[in-house]
Amino acid sequence: MPEPLDAALTEVRALLLDPALTRAVAAGRRRGQRPTVVRAELRPVTLKAGPRLQIATSDGARPYTRNVAPGPEAAVAVDELLAEPFGNWHVETAEATLQLRVTKSGEAQVHRAATTRPAATPGGNDRAKEYLLDPGDPIFAEIGGSAAKRRQVDAFLRALAATLPDDLTGPLRVVDLGCGNAYLTFAAYRYLAGRGLDVELVGVDVREDQRRRNTELAQRLGWADKVSFVAGTIAEAVVDPAPDLVLALHACDTATDEALARAIRWEARWVLAAPCCHHDLAKQLRAQPTPAPYDLLTRQGILRERFADVLTDALRAGLLRVHGYRAEVVEFVDSQHTPRNLLIRARRSGAGDPREAEYRELVDQWRVTPRLETLLATDAAPTA
Repeated sequence: MPEPLDAALTEVRALLLDPALTRAVAAGRRRGQRPTVVRAELRPVTLKAGPRLQIATSDGARPYTRNVAPGPEAAVAVDELLAEPFGNWHVETAEATLQLRVTKSGEAQVHRAATTRPAATPGGNDRAKEYLLDPGDPIFAEIGGSAAKRRQVDAFLRALAATLPDDLTGPLRVVDLGCGNAYLTFAAYRYLAGRGLDVELVGVDVREDQRRRNTELAQRLGWADKVSFVAGTIAEAVVDPAPDLVLALHACDTATDEALARAIRWEARWVLAAPCCHHDLAKQLRAQPTPAPYDLLTRQGILRERFADVLTDALRAGLLRVHGYRAEVVEFVDSQHTPRNLLIRARRSGAGDPREAEYRELVDQWRVTPRLETLLATDAAPTA
């Protein structure tokens, strides 16, 4: 049954200012009226300065995010949004969900429901899994929202969060090399911007059709001034200025080496690379005898392929250390979701690794030449 709009908006206001708020979205327009922004989203965040109410709005061309303090500042910001002629409000708190739709006659259709809590599991508790990016976030309507994709997005964002310092401030320049359909690219931007960071992100993919598709999606999301895409190879695409953070997620075979080489040339502060399809060293191992006493590692084809995977990523991490990075190889998502679940995570320290001899001994013993070493040697070669 329709209700008076003023009374319904008063109820919405109370929920938006409630400490139990988890998320709220305003969108659409009332008949014959147009809001100054096409969409607004509110959610609580915790910053170094303390708890804040984050308000993200979009005018259809560019996003704007601000974090307001609880109390009078938040009340003023909420009142300004409630004065906009939005046609729909969706508000979620820890206890309730309210959906409001403004009818053509200017009344409110309101649906209220208690928040559904998952049943307790034996030996566990009734708390739902906490995702770094809310599974109900509107971004999943654009990039796809299967349970598997949400899990992979969350696992990647946790690895990203563990890489960047908690007190990171200031502009952050990000490049995703070999971004493909860019769903992790967009998720990274959504998460980083949600932390209150001023982020500029560039996605690079060799396919022009992917560039057009991803650019159109950035425009639909209202992020076109912050998220852009270029068509080109990982090794040669024009990216300027140099990035602070380099992503290379499931770049195939030596494309990962090209991404790592560019990150090192740029002296990027952080690198996250999820390798895929390790063919290069596997081919080199097949072409020559195995050094003693390791013949059992390579006699069987499946073992040789898996050993080549391990050797490739171990040498990549070793080269990153030689070139001034603290590097580690971690599992970033459970192997039941994807067999390509390793992540090379590196932070630039500027100091070379004293264990360079360890890397050289391993390469010489197996008589292999990692593609990353070749790329970096080419960079170091004198020019005529």
